[in-house]
Amino acid sequence: MIMFEKRKCKYCGNDELKSDDTGGMIYCTKCGAILEENEIDMQAEWRSFSSEQQSSRTRTGAPITFTKHDKGISTEIGKGNAEMYKLTSKKRNQYYRLRKWNKRIMNSKERNLNYSLAELERQVSYLMLPKAIHEEVARLYEKAVKKGVVRGRSIESIITALIYAVARGYGVPRTISELSAASGIEKREIGRAYRYISRQLDLKILPATSKQYIPRFVSLLGLDGKVEAKAKEIVETTKNSKIISGKGPTGVAAAAIYIAAVLESKKQTQRDIADIVGVTEVTIRNRYKDLVKSLGIEEQLEKISTEEEVQVETDGTQKKRRRKKIISKFKSSQLKSPTDFSSDE
Repeated sequence: MIMFEKRKCKYCGNDELKSDDTGGMIYCTKCGAILEENEIDMQAEWRSFSSEQQSSRTRTGAPITFTKHDKGISTEIGKGNAEMYKLTSKKRNQYYRLRKWNKRIMNSKERNLNYSLAELERQVSYLMLPKAIHEEVARLYEKAVKKGVVRGRSIESIITALIYAVARGYGVPRTISELSAASGIEKREIGRAYRYISRQLDLKILPATSKQYIPRFVSLLGLDGKVEAKAKEIVETTKNSKIISGKGPTGVAAAAIYIAAVLESKKQTQRDIADIVGVTEVTIRNRYKDLVKSLGIEEQLEKISTEEEVQVETDGTQKKRRRKKIISKFKSSQLKSPTDFSSDE
C-alpha cells in the first residue's frame, strides 16, 4: 500500500488515499470511492529470492547516471565479429566509415562532458569519495555547462570547486590542500572558482565543522576508534567556547586529535599530524593551548607528559647500563690470555 498525502478525494475532500497494487486502483480511505483504476504495474512479472537470481533475471541495462556524458544510455557501432569476412569489400569499407563517423558525431557539449567527467572520475578516485558525491558533482557540472558558466574558465578548477562544495554538503569535507594535490591547481584558483560557481548555481552550503574532519584525519594517522571518539567529544565540549570561536576547523580538529591521542596513550608528534592535516605546527600548538584552557585539563596533560618523560629516561638508563655491562664482559674476555682459558678448563 502507498499513501498519497498531497492528492485529495474529489467527492469528500479526504487527503488520505491508498493504492491497491493487486487491483490496480487508487481509492479513498474515508468514503471508499475509486479515483483511478486499471493502473499499470511497473514491477517485474517474475519473483526472485536472492540478489544473484534478481540480477540474472533482469532484462534492462545499467541505470541512468550523470557520470557519463550520454547518461549511459547511448550505443555505438562495435568492432564487428568474426563473420565480417563474409561481406564484400565495399560493405566492409562502408561499415568502417559508419563506425568512424559514429564516434565523430558529437557536439561541443558532449565533447566537454566527455573530457570533464573523465577528469572528475580521476579526482573522485584520488580523494576516495563515495558514489553519491560523484553523481551530484556530475549533475551540477552538467547544469553549469547548460547555463554556459563554464565557458572561458578552467574545467579542472570548476570541477574541483564543485567537489569541495558537494563533499562539504555531504559531511565528508576535503581540505583545500588535498584538492590542490588531486587537481594540480593552486589553492587561490580553487577559492576563486568556488566563489564564482556558488554564485552562478546558487549553492548554499554551510561551513564545514571540525567534527567532520576528524574521522578522515584519524584514519590517515592510523589511530583507533577510541582516539576518534575522544577527539569528537573534545570538539563537542568546546564548540560554544569563545576561545576557539572563529578558528579554522582543520586546526581545531588537528589539536583535538593530538590531545585525544595523549589522553589515550597513543601520542602522535605535532609534525606528523601537521603533515597529514595540512596545517603548520604553530597552528596546532596555538589551538592546543586554546582547547586545553577551555577544557581545564592543563594539570592532567602535564602529569601524563611528565610520566612519559620519566618512563623514557628510565628505559634509556636501563639500556645504557645493559650496553655498558655487555661491553665490559667483552673487554674482560678479550684481556684473558690463552693460558687463562686453559686453566679454567
